[in-house]
Amino acid sequence: MGMRDFIKMHGLGNDFVIVDARERPFRVSEAGTRQLSDRHTGIGFDQLIALDTPADGGADVDVRIFNSDGGEVSACGNAMRCVAHLLLTGEDRKLAIRTGAGLLHAWRSREEPTHYAVDMGPARDAWQEIPLAEDCDTDHLPLTLGPLSDPVAVNMGNPHAVFFVDDIAAVPIETLGPALEHDALFPERANIGVAQLVGPDTLRLRVWERGVGMTLACGSGACAAAVAAHRRGLTGRRVRVDVDGGTLMIEWRDDNHVVMSGPAVESFRGSVEEDAFIALEDD
Repeated sequence: MGMRDFIKMHGLGNDFVIVDARERPFRVSEAGTRQLSDRHTGIGFDQLIALDTPADGGADVDVRIFNSDGGEVSACGNAMRCVAHLLLTGEDRKLAIRTGAGLLHAWRSREEPTHYAVDMGPARDAWQEIPLAEDCDTDHLPLTLGPLSDPVAVNMGNPHAVFFVDDIAAVPIETLGPALEHDALFPERANIGVAQLVGPDTLRLRVWERGVGMTLACGSGACAAAVAAHRRGLTGRRVRVDVDGGTLMIEWRDDNHVVMSGPAVESFRGSVEEDAFIALEDD
């Protein structure tokens, strides 16, 4: 079937393989994604991103997002900054990106030329919008595991539960994350964030990502944490979020939209056999 070109990029260490499928159709299987995401035997990535010709004139590009476990998801904030880095050509032009979470807009930062901002859309907090399996107070979910309890639920194009703690270093999120992700309260599973207030309008955050595991940064998770912190009265509406890979700036605007700003970096370009993306499941 020939070769397929790809671009390896990252946003604060949250890394992606991006395939431009606007001129040639692109197919991918769950097994192929899992194999290529392996950091020892594949290319290695947290998410696989496919760029498609927009279905209508409302977007500049359509995007499909696949987690490293092969499942397709609706949103990934760090990836949208990388897409903006690749496709923006004018200093002031916005890029309209259609995702499973809806139409998002991205633009280049005026202050930092290597940084990009993404309007991640509205923060949703109704229990049906998260979604949850039952009617719950989304400011105080009835969920406890080990040292974690009383999280805030936020949907930022995907479901998040954010726990606030006094000492983030003491929380074994790598151990607790898998069980919380699959808790029966989350019919579509959830991203699990652990946040600590470390200064005025400043959070330290680690996220167990649904279908991926631990990453160095989670853009939608940073948005969810900032929204949750303001809902709890811990911060204002503009929040610095320090993740393992660096810093994101999050603003929860008065119109309920959440804007995320941070860097996007190209690592390298390469090509791989087309068949690798459509590997069949083992018998």
